[in-house]
Amino acid sequence: MVRIKNYNFIIILCLIISLSSQGCENKYPEGTNIKIEVDDGLDHLFFLPNGYQEHREKEWPLILFLHGMGERGNNLELVKIHGIPKISEKTDTFPFIAVSPQCPIDHVWPDQAMQMDLIALLESVIDNYQVDKDRIYITGLSMGGYGTWSLLSERPDLFAAAVPICGGGIPGLEIPDSIKDVPIWVFHGGKDKVVPPDESEKMVRAIEKIGGNIKYTLYPDANHDSWTRTYENEYLYEWLLNHSKVN
Repeated sequence: MVRIKNYNFIIILCLIISLSSQGCENKYPEGTNIKIEVDDGLDHLFFLPNGYQEHREKEWPLILFLHGMGERGNNLELVKIHGIPKISEKTDTFPFIAVSPQCPIDHVWPDQAMQMDLIALLESVIDNYQVDKDRIYITGLSMGGYGTWSLLSERPDLFAAAVPICGGGIPGLEIPDSIKDVPIWVFHGGKDKVVPPDESEKMVRAIEKIGGNIKYTLYPDANHDSWTRTYENEYLYEWLLNHSKVN
């Protein structure tokens, strides 16, 4: 586990080791989720894909993952239970840099403070790693689905595509016209009693109303867990990688 004072630690580290040919981003191993605790910001899991160090000239797609309500707190092991952290370590070929922050127990992702912390974390990674700025994606489940809608609405310029799962939002407040150019793929379970499908469907209707690029998958027999089959579907990642801000 790595503890840092704030997101600017990488810049300080770079100054210290500027004479080293390895560079500051060689700090972490590939193919595993590293726990990073910070004193000023969001604790998070950080994943570098295999081949990152070897292909130093390459820019890599990045995926930001927002967990659900049950994984809040100060134990990063909880963030590994579902979604991108779980999937990324199942294969040697997961092609994304992955950032999976943990929401404090007294907050939810749509809170303005959390939105600002997420943007700060994301921008720090973009500034300090070989990130393809045209292929940055966001996804989240349940509370993280709400957070995905919120952050996408706050900063649609950051993302090439979004995948909110069993989430929702407030269409009248969270649908700026600039969001219509971001491809969005929404997933929900038809029998979800925790977050009813209408929470996703009202957002889908709002995006359709402004002529947005959106698709919606409803699993008729699924309950709240509509994320497992979604994140295990290899086509999801092909779909993401097919979208870039330059096309």
